[in-house]
Amino acid sequence: MVYIVTYDLNNPGQNYENVIQAIKDASTGVWCTFWKSSFLIKSNYQTAQEVFDRIKPHLDKNDRCLVIECTSNMQGWLSNSEWDYIKDNILG
Repeated sequence: MVYIVTYDLNNPGQNYENVIQAIKDASTGVWCTFWKSSFLIKSNYQTAQEVFDRIKPHLDKNDRCLVIECTSNMQGWLSNSEWDYIKDNILG
């Protein structure tokens, strides 16, 4: 499965490293972060809830996090190498 994970940590002095590591741990080891506070991950988890459950312990109640399952129907403005990585490694 492929998911986009985006987050916004709202308290000053947040430890982003724990959230980022939890997102990476929810992946198969294949992920990209070409955007601020967002990741595209390939995961063995079958639902967005399962991915979120890995991240949730590292969030405060006033933080925001969104996990959405992705398909190969995509469009945007990225470099050719970024598109190639997504197509070959995450969606492929």
